[in-house]
Amino acid sequence: MPKIVIVTDTWSDSVNGVVTSLLQVQKYLMSKRFDVKVIHPGEFKTVPLPTYSEIKLSLLTRKQMEDILQKERPDYIHIATEGPLGLAARMICVKNNWKFTSYYYTQWPEYIQIRTGTFKDLAYKYLRWFHNASQRTFVTTVSLEKTLKENGFKHLTVLPLGVDTNLFKRNPNAAIPAGLKKPIFVYLGRLASEKNLEAFLRCDLPGRKLVIGDGPNRQSLERNFAGRAKFVGYKKGQELVDLLSVCDVFVLPSRTETFCIAMLEALACGLPIAAFDEPGPRDIITQGTDGCVGDDLQNNAVKCLGLNPENCREKALKYSSDSWSENLLANLTPIRTS
Repeated sequence: MPKIVIVTDTWSDSVNGVVTSLLQVQKYLMSKRFDVKVIHPGEFKTVPLPTYSEIKLSLLTRKQMEDILQKERPDYIHIATEGPLGLAARMICVKNNWKFTSYYYTQWPEYIQIRTGTFKDLAYKYLRWFHNASQRTFVTTVSLEKTLKENGFKHLTVLPLGVDTNLFKRNPNAAIPAGLKKPIFVYLGRLASEKNLEAFLRCDLPGRKLVIGDGPNRQSLERNFAGRAKFVGYKKGQELVDLLSVCDVFVLPSRTETFCIAMLEALACGLPIAAFDEPGPRDIITQGTDGCVGDDLQNNAVKCLGLNPENCREKALKYSSDSWSENLLANLTPIRTS
């Protein structure tokens, strides 16, 4: 039975697109009779990232990582993130001349620029060094591939993420929660500075706004936009599907997404996407068919009200979780090649 080791600095105690996609691929690989070992923060002592306590940094030595990898004796190593665990695994792979693949999920340079006002170039320098040692770095869209090539990244392979379309489908019997009225404009994701939630919450829209998710900015957003939106925290599974099923438009105000799985989850439930013209939405949305992208987020959201939910569902079906997992498997590189 072939063994695959996946190294990630975020795992099932967190809610984000990286975890969602890795859980998808773990389930798929196990169904195909692969032996899957996930090396994740739950196996180590952790400390919160300064200024961003929801992100946990694992405390480990390179020897600990090497001992784990030598014990597991994997056929493939895939490094999903660039934090302490990913870094330790990368260094051990390079030391032993083991080939590995990596994934560029998150636009950390842009996030860091938003949060600190600086260090963007330094972040790109680190990430370029990190990923250029891999045999393949997977990216989610053609737009992101172009950006990374311009910043000196090599060995890039476009591999869009997927959505569980069996779970995420509109429930016609879902009830509208108290305090909401049609039309309902919804955001799903982390409530953090880089997500640019204020751009959505300031929009003058009919009906009501719904915010699904949590994060470091939740309290300030609820305080500053009291009465203008309903905040319901994290939701998952059928409860999340039922909430999306009663909504009319998914609004994505972020300007730093690489892809956004939540966008696919909304499309799968029949919701058109209103977004800025940025990588991610730009690559997925067919303008005026399953969403509207452009510089005017409010206008985009209003125009989405007239779009056909069936077109949105059809778009999501092109990005199934099994399809992306199969493509990932096909592009993994054995740690030793003859």
